[in-house]
Amino acid sequence: MVTTEIVTVQRRRKYHWPEAQLNLWLIIMIVSSAVLCGIFAYLISIQQSLHQGIPWILPYMVTTSSLSLLFLVVILGLISQQQLLPGIVVLGSFILFVLFLTGLVETSIQLYGPSGGVNTYCGSHPRGFDSDATRVWLANVSLCTDWRVAFAFLIIGTVFLIWMMVMAYQVNRDDYD
Repeated sequence: MVTTEIVTVQRRRKYHWPEAQLNLWLIIMIVSSAVLCGIFAYLISIQQSLHQGIPWILPYMVTTSSLSLLFLVVILGLISQQQLLPGIVVLGSFILFVLFLTGLVETSIQLYGPSGGVNTYCGSHPRGFDSDATRVWLANVSLCTDWRVAFAFLIIGTVFLIWMMVMAYQVNRDDYD
């Protein structure tokens, strides 16, 4: 009787990520996600201290930016083990892209919306030199700046997530050497 032995050899495919672009992307996305998480958490605390209702965009963006930070930590872990797969990056980036785009649209409506958007209250200046009026004006300027910075970082995050999907697709095709 003859015994047949089948030997299978598995080769693990190595993906070559462009280090400079990946590092730049990670830094920008970490900064963007952390800034967004901080701004929207701050806006929630202001709404709570004023005993006002909290618009859904505030906890939504805290959650989205926290998920983004979690995804970036997972990516850093996979990079350290040299197991970063383009499929994981494309899937995670696409999910975050949809979440960031939703936040961008709603933030733009809240900021520049037709009916009493935040931006309509940003141009008022105090009359006279009353200390209370000046404090109110400074708080108003601070809130307007927070909303504008959040809007800018949402644009940056959305664009960089598109860039990462394209870069992961190119890595999968071995366009980077």
